[in-house]
Amino acid sequence: MTAHPEPNPASPQTPATSPSGVATPPETASLPGVLPQGALPPDSLPPDSLPQDALTQPGTPPAAPLQAPASRRPESSASRPLNQREREARSLVFNAGYIYRTVIDPQRAGLSAAQYLATDFPHSTPTEWQARLARGEVRIGGEPIAAERLLRAGEQVEWHRPGWLEPETPRQFGLIHLDEHLLAVDKPSGLPTLPGAGYLDNTLLALVQAQYPEAQPLHRLGRATSGLVLFARTPEVAATVSRQWPQLRKIYRALAQGVATQDEYHITTPIGPQPHPRLGTVHAAHPGGKASQSAARVLARFASATLFEVEIPTGRPHQIRIHLASIGHPLVGDPLYGAGGLPLAENPGLPGDPGYHLHAHRLDLPHPVTGSSLTLIAPPPPELRWNEPGSAEAPSATA
Repeated sequence: MTAHPEPNPASPQTPATSPSGVATPPETASLPGVLPQGALPPDSLPPDSLPQDALTQPGTPPAAPLQAPASRRPESSASRPLNQREREARSLVFNAGYIYRTVIDPQRAGLSAAQYLATDFPHSTPTEWQARLARGEVRIGGEPIAAERLLRAGEQVEWHRPGWLEPETPRQFGLIHLDEHLLAVDKPSGLPTLPGAGYLDNTLLALVQAQYPEAQPLHRLGRATSGLVLFARTPEVAATVSRQWPQLRKIYRALAQGVATQDEYHITTPIGPQPHPRLGTVHAAHPGGKASQSAARVLARFASATLFEVEIPTGRPHQIRIHLASIGHPLVGDPLYGAGGLPLAENPGLPGDPGYHLHAHRLDLPHPVTGSSLTLIAPPPPELRWNEPGSAEAPSATA
């Protein structure tokens, strides 16, 4: 079973995984509710620590996560002591658990349940799978199965994972646009868009659907990326916007290391898999990767950093982070990508680790029902403003 690195989201019952720093590319998106078969996930690895060929698939939030190492946390508004209002807006959530499902392939038929789980899902030890089987957590047809039970092709195996304590996240979002067809919100940094990496209820999807149950997200942002996320309120609108997505104007703001020597950059670095010591591979600059385009324009220069506005005609995973790094300007605080658009040579972080400064600022689109022009804007956080109300002081590359 292979992973889908950028699935489009579905309902809370079939959550998607693998956060990225930019919107889901339309070439890999699927309509809400149309997802591949889920699979059993790990529960013993840190967030986003799965290799791309592991069993994480749409419908499978992975393991309960660990917090990013303190050495990777940015010295910025993301890591400073929270004020009272911010503390009240965050909370720990103990969820109700989740059922993970996988179907037995013909070539795996005849294995015992314990053999199958231990060999096909080695993120957990054989002892851990034996304990889950003994507790009745692994079932077929709703009935617990024994460790020695032989599996048959086509059977659906379920792991009824008990509830777990999710890490705290921001628990609020801003409302940008609302009509009977579309909903646009402003996601704070630190809040996952979709379930995954140990987050199930502490997600933007859950918070939005608590108020607008019919809303379905049309793209995703990485956990540390802030800004605009667009939701459809009907299946017809979801289908229309998904078809339009490659032509829509999508603009981000990013704070990058170093002082840019040009005012504008047209970046076409291909993006594909590169080795990562903890994940096996991650998306990064790759000469044989998929064609990608970004247009970066300098908004401001500081002593050792540059504020960019970036437009992305394509939307590969982590595209902005990779592209700016590929021209010698990795994002300030990025724990994963270094100069050249490759994973850092020493102790590279995970895709979901925080620290970088990236914001989905603007989306231009024709309204899917009325056809009128619609410009949606999520105001950037202070560190991504310059000569604007609320701007932060000039940052440095060590921020």
